[in-house]
Amino acid sequence: MSSPTGPSFEHIRHRPPHPLAGPRDLIVACPAFRSKVNLSNIVRTCGCFGIRHLITCGSSKLDEKIAREAAQEISIEVHRSLPPVLDKMRHAGWELVGLEQSTHSECLFSFPFVSKTVLVIGNERLGIDPEILDQLDRVAEIPMAGLPHSLNAATSTAVAIYEYCRQFPNGTPNPPADVGS
Repeated sequence: MSSPTGPSFEHIRHRPPHPLAGPRDLIVACPAFRSKVNLSNIVRTCGCFGIRHLITCGSSKLDEKIAREAAQEISIEVHRSLPPVLDKMRHAGWELVGLEQSTHSECLFSFPFVSKTVLVIGNERLGIDPEILDQLDRVAEIPMAGLPHSLNAATSTAVAIYEYCRQFPNGTPNPPADVGS
């Protein structure tokens, strides 16, 4: 039944996932976070958007109530530090894109992702380490129109993942053979 102004809407709880033509090639790389809440939220976002690979440093403990089923859906690779892993990824043909407020950053609203992207996230307090910034091919920035001047690490990651998925709505038909691990 429709309302006087248009169709009526009915809530659908837990709609089945949208099938993709192939898995998404995006890999999310995280530093050691101070809170397992940020990592848990990022894992959940990855799971919801069909991102199947995450690289992290430090503790990879998750809050299962936040990450939910995504913790079993995605591969989480834990390393001591990101620089050597990012070098391997670049040599394997991945573009390294930081999500940060920096000089020469590009606005996320018009940022053209390539399918084989490693999205590098910064620490909650310090952002992306200068050594890692030097390794990046490009930097995307979410423009802020108010205070405080930045989003939470997990929230900004979700915004960037959404933009990547908007550009590759059906995944990638021919996934890469090696994710660099």
